[in-house]
Amino acid sequence: MKSLYKYFFRGLITTLPVALTLYLLYIFLAWSETATLWILRPLFGSFYVPGMGLAFGILSIVAIGFLVSKQSVRKLLSIAELPFTNLPLVKSIYSSLKSFADYFSPTNKRGEQSVVILRMPGHDMEIVGLITRRSVADLPAGFLPGERVAVYLPMGYMIGGYTVFVPMDWVQPINMSVEEAMRSSLIAWMARPPAGAGDTAI
Repeated sequence: MKSLYKYFFRGLITTLPVALTLYLLYIFLAWSETATLWILRPLFGSFYVPGMGLAFGILSIVAIGFLVSKQSVRKLLSIAELPFTNLPLVKSIYSSLKSFADYFSPTNKRGEQSVVILRMPGHDMEIVGLITRRSVADLPAGFLPGERVAVYLPMGYMIGGYTVFVPMDWVQPINMSVEEAMRSSLIAWMARPPAGAGDTAI
């Protein structure tokens, strides 16, 4: 019976990521196909080729990305965001999600972010974090002076995290992308690290 449970959970762990990925893809495809039929049916009638929804969805995302890259469209978008950035509860949720998405934006200055190991002097414990700020000069009064960096410490299973301001010599960069560090933090670092990972300089 113990072997049966072991095989069941091993099979579940193997199939669950694939099943969830396929399910999310199915939801996206179903939505894009439905939206395409609703938009194109008045123009083309009953003419429809399977896969048009997927193509339409990808083209729509590309078109939105092209439009929001324009300064005038960004101004209009900032006006449309006013209800989301002013309502008390909605503001907290929307601002957090938008800041998180902007962090991974291609236009973000990723050179200021890197994955580091935080080591406090006199302690052998190591904490993996992300440098999110390399200067504290523009922070409000009250922060300790000196050369310090802001390090975000994600918690396992994406239940939150902490941002700490520490001296720069407390952190040591590691050869890992931000995306890989976030994925590893999501599963509490139970997966093996990528091959060839090593230390590098700031």
